[in-house]
Amino acid sequence: MKYTLMHRKIAVAEIEIDTETATISEISNVLAPEHVPIGIRLVDGRPHRGELNKWWTARSIPASRQNFREAMAGLGVSCSEELLTRCFGLSLSDQYWVSPAENPLEWDNINFFDNPFSEDVGDILFGNASKDKLDLVSPDNTSDGWLKKKWKIIDGKRYLLKGGSLPFYQEPLNEACASAVMKRLDIPHIPYSVILQEEIPYSLCENFITRETELVSARYISDVAEKSNNTSAYRHFLDCCERLGIPSAQESVDKMITLDYLIVNEDRHYNNFGAVRNAETLEWLGLAPVFDSNFFRCLTQPLKI
Repeated sequence: MKYTLMHRKIAVAEIEIDTETATISEISNVLAPEHVPIGIRLVDGRPHRGELNKWWTARSIPASRQNFREAMAGLGVSCSEELLTRCFGLSLSDQYWVSPAENPLEWDNINFFDNPFSEDVGDILFGNASKDKLDLVSPDNTSDGWLKKKWKIIDGKRYLLKGGSLPFYQEPLNEACASAVMKRLDIPHIPYSVILQEEIPYSLCENFITRETELVSARYISDVAEKSNNTSAYRHFLDCCERLGIPSAQESVDKMITLDYLIVNEDRHYNNFGAVRNAETLEWLGLAPVFDSNFFRCLTQPLKI
């Protein structure tokens, strides 16, 4: 099926998505090369199809997600990639989406920042009973990470509700503890609170991305240049930030690394930090406030005496 890859209201490229494999089978025309997602090479003026496919499928729910198999069965799909076109690839983390070529859509009418969305997908991901008829238009189709999570609208604002892992469900409590530490250290961060549902703790945080901005993960930032063998991952990432013009990157990274050292966070990786930019002007605003600091080895594993 033919689509137009959109960046908010800007048409980026004309593509075709195979309905059986849910992958991009063709890139027929590039309309705004400067708006091609970060980290994807342009070859003869066209996005590298393999890299664009990896970016597209990476938007789907990972197979490592808790209750993944049961959730896919409940949603009536064989793989999470099938859910991408059900919500037109829309996300609450960035402004990329796809518009059907035969029936073009308007971003103002369908984006999840301004419009309501279904919680059916999130409910099933949380193991709740499904309805007879499901509404699959949801930002939960494009959420990453292995812990169960879902988006909710509370008093008109978008919040991410995230669970923990057995046996202690410790991660939501860790998020709140990390927030308290960062507040004391004056480190820009996303505040997390803890709520209880059926005596199980969940973390809750408001979305820090707006209808004008987007998060670009460090994974894609680090792909803008090839890393040499004698360059550390730390230096390579900062070099890529400098190449893109991301301001104050080293200061922000150093604060994040210091935090992770203090709280013994062993789960910092390229998918849980990044930078924020304006989706229309492409102006970089800086690295994102620190988020997703929930893995404390000293809290989630018993002490060895």
